[in-house]
Amino acid sequence: MSQFSRRSFLGKSASASASMLLLGTRASGQIVGANDRLRVAVAGLNGRGQSHISGWLEQPNVEIAWLVDPDDRVLSSAMKGLQDRLGDKFAAQGTSDIRRALEDGTLDAVSVATPNHWHSLITIWAAQAGKHVYVEKPMSHDVAEGRICVEAQKKYGVVIQHGTQNRSNPEIAGLHEAIQAGKFGKLKISYGYCCKQRGSIGFKPVSDPPANLDWNLWRGPADISEFHGNYVHYNWHWFWKTGNGDLNNQGTHQLDIARWALDKELTHPVRAMAIGGRFKWNDQGETPNTMMGIAEYANGQQVFFNVRNVGYEGYETQVENEYYFEDGGRIVRNLYYPAGSSQGEKIETPGGKVTPGGNWGAFVLACREGKPELANGNVYDAHYGCVLGHLMNNSWRLGTKVPFNKKAGQFGDNKDASEHFAKLHDIMQNGVGIPEDGAEYVVGPWLTFDPETESHTGDFAAEANVLLKDPNRKGFEIPSIGSV
Repeated sequence: MSQFSRRSFLGKSASASASMLLLGTRASGQIVGANDRLRVAVAGLNGRGQSHISGWLEQPNVEIAWLVDPDDRVLSSAMKGLQDRLGDKFAAQGTSDIRRALEDGTLDAVSVATPNHWHSLITIWAAQAGKHVYVEKPMSHDVAEGRICVEAQKKYGVVIQHGTQNRSNPEIAGLHEAIQAGKFGKLKISYGYCCKQRGSIGFKPVSDPPANLDWNLWRGPADISEFHGNYVHYNWHWFWKTGNGDLNNQGTHQLDIARWALDKELTHPVRAMAIGGRFKWNDQGETPNTMMGIAEYANGQQVFFNVRNVGYEGYETQVENEYYFEDGGRIVRNLYYPAGSSQGEKIETPGGKVTPGGNWGAFVLACREGKPELANGNVYDAHYGCVLGHLMNNSWRLGTKVPFNKKAGQFGDNKDASEHFAKLHDIMQNGVGIPEDGAEYVVGPWLTFDPETESHTGDFAAEANVLLKDPNRKGFEIPSIGSV
C-alpha cells in the first residue's frame, strides 16, 4: 500500500505549499472489516459539507475523525457544532490542510465538499494515500484531471463514489434498465434541465483576503492571484477557474441521469456544442445563466441540456429529465406519451440494480467490502458524466456573439435541437423580457471529440484542447498519468 510521505509539511505552516512525495506502487485501499469503525475526514465545511457531516453521523459505526477547512471561522464553527451533537463521543481533529489529515494512518476515507477546483486533487491525493473517497459533484473541474482520478482509482484500488445521489435511486435505475432493454423503443434524445432561479452576484472589489481565510490553501490548484469577496463562500461557482457554472453544478445531477439512460457501451460524446449567455445581470460572474447544450454519441443518441437561472413572473423551476424516442414517444414528468398521443400513461417498471443503503450507506458498504464496483456512481460514471458537461461549457467559452433571435443556433439539420431551442428562446424573450434589438447570444462551435484519446480533432481542436486542462499553481499540480 502506498504510504503518505512524512517529509512533507507536518510541523510547518498549514499554508505551506510544498509538494508531496508518495512512496510505493499499488494499494488496494484501507481494509475495513465489517465490525471495524470507518474513520472519515470531511473536507469543506459549508453547504454540502454540513450535509456530509449529517450523512456520516447517520451511518452505524462511522466516525468523523477530521474536519478540514481553510477558513478558521468555518472550521471552528463546524468543530463546535459536531461537538454539540456528539457530546462525550466527540473525538474529531481539525485542520486547514487536507494533507495533515491524510498523514493519519488510521484514517479510512475522505469526504470532499470543497469548491470544484479542489475536487480532483484531493481525490487523487487520498487515493495515493490509500484512502477511499466520496467526492461531491463534479468530480473534476476539467476533462484531463477527471482522467487522472480514473487512473488513481485503477492504480490504488480505493473506492471512489461520486456525489450524484440519484445513482442510489432504484426507480431511476429501473427506468433506465427498461429504456436500454427497448421497452419504449429506441432512445433518441435524453434531456436534462437545470432551471433553478438564481440572482446577480454584483461586483466585489479586489482586496486582501480576510484574516480568517488561508488564501493559499483556499486557492490550492486554481491559478488565481487576486482575492475578491465573490469567491467565498458560494459564488466561486460562477467563475471559470474555480467553478463550472450551473451546468456542472446542480446540472451535474441531471447530466448524469441523462447519460445514464444511453446505451451502456457509450463513454464520451463524439461532438458537442452550446448556445446561451449571461443575461440581464451585468455582474462579475463569468459563466452563462442561460444555456442549451447538445452532445452527440457515436451511435446517434443525443443529450440535450437546458440551463435557465434568470427569474421572471411565472418562473417554473425544472430540475428534471425527459426522454424522447425514435418513434415519437416520450417520457415527460414520469409519464409515458406514446407516439401521437397527448395522454400520458403511468410508468410501471421494477426497481433497478443499485447498492442498497442510499448514497452514504452504499459508500460505507463498498469500503467495508473493499469493492469499488459497489459504489453508486463510480469513478467511471463520474468521469463520463462530468466530461459531458465540460465539453458543452468549453464550446460556449469558445463561442462568438450573434444577434438574439431564434435563428441563432447552429444546429444544421437537427430539427429536434431547433425545436427545443425555440422553446428556450421564447421563454427568454417573452418571459424574461430580453429584447431582440441589441441583445446577443454566445454561440459555441461544434467541437469534435475522440472518446479514446479524450482529445479534440477537426475544426477548433487547437483552441478546445487548451481547455481540456487548467493550469495549476506550484505545489498543487495535478499529476500526470505516468506519475499518479
